[in-house]
Amino acid sequence: MSSGVTDARSALHDATVEQLRAHPKELPAVWLYDERGAQLYERIMQLPEYYLPRREAEVLRSHAPEIARRTKARTLVELGAGSASNTRYLLDALERARTLERFVPFDASPEMLELGARAVAAAYPRVSVDAVVGDFEHDLDKLPRRGPRLVTFLGSTIGNLHADERVKLLGALAAILEKDDALVIGVDLVKDVVRLEAAYNDASGVTEAFVRNALAHVNRELDATFDQRRFAYEARWDPANEWMDMGLRAREAHSVQLQRPPIELTFAAGEWLRVEISTKFRRAGIEQDAAGAGLALESWWTDAAGDFGVALLSGKET
Repeated sequence: MSSGVTDARSALHDATVEQLRAHPKELPAVWLYDERGAQLYERIMQLPEYYLPRREAEVLRSHAPEIARRTKARTLVELGAGSASNTRYLLDALERARTLERFVPFDASPEMLELGARAVAAAYPRVSVDAVVGDFEHDLDKLPRRGPRLVTFLGSTIGNLHADERVKLLGALAAILEKDDALVIGVDLVKDVVRLEAAYNDASGVTEAFVRNALAHVNRELDATFDQRRFAYEARWDPANEWMDMGLRAREAHSVQLQRPPIELTFAAGEWLRVEISTKFRRAGIEQDAAGAGLALESWWTDAAGDFGVALLSGKET
């Protein structure tokens, strides 16, 4: 195992312990994405209740040619790449524009990276695919510098970050964007609460299995003793933060041991363990966050129903 991978794993373990000792207790969302988690996520993307990928696809299908024409990107970077399904619209448009040379999927999960990188390499044999394992906080300097670059953050993945993390990431991206680079972000928009909650409480229980898999992953990697039977799954709308809050609620008071490092966690009956958030956005908020990071909103598009937004951003000096 390389020193970089070892260091990243050690940092994840430290972050996990820190967040499990916080209030409320929280698991870093990266624990969702082992091999089984990647498979479950792909199933979620196909659920009838989970409208996000279809709405984003509608926007990109309509506007990818314009994005390709305006950016003339030679390198396409996708943060939080996953299976890169909606990225295909940008890949196709950039190939038709005859500018694209390289695709760089960037993700903290090797399993998710492999899933997307292999599929893209097979479908686009003329494009060099260079996968990068890394996290947004520490590893953006691993991205290739050859431009013009189009950096994408699709699927409303940015909504999984807390506000301070989101601002920090946008600032870091603004710092690495050069004159001819651009950034495209996909965001799920605030809408009817019934629809939002249905998207994360699907009738077939795939989302619950996805969230519960994080406990199985932690049990395996940290020799932890989380017992699925002692937790109930919940996904609920938090109107104060305008996010979906997904996690597990303790059915009874109990304790959990972690062996790497050795610690004991106590859960009160009814105590909340957050596994992931999914913030929902408004255009004004995106524009404000971008401006605060030194980015300019060049274009804003939504699907016909106004469910999902895609923002084209650039550095203010461009």
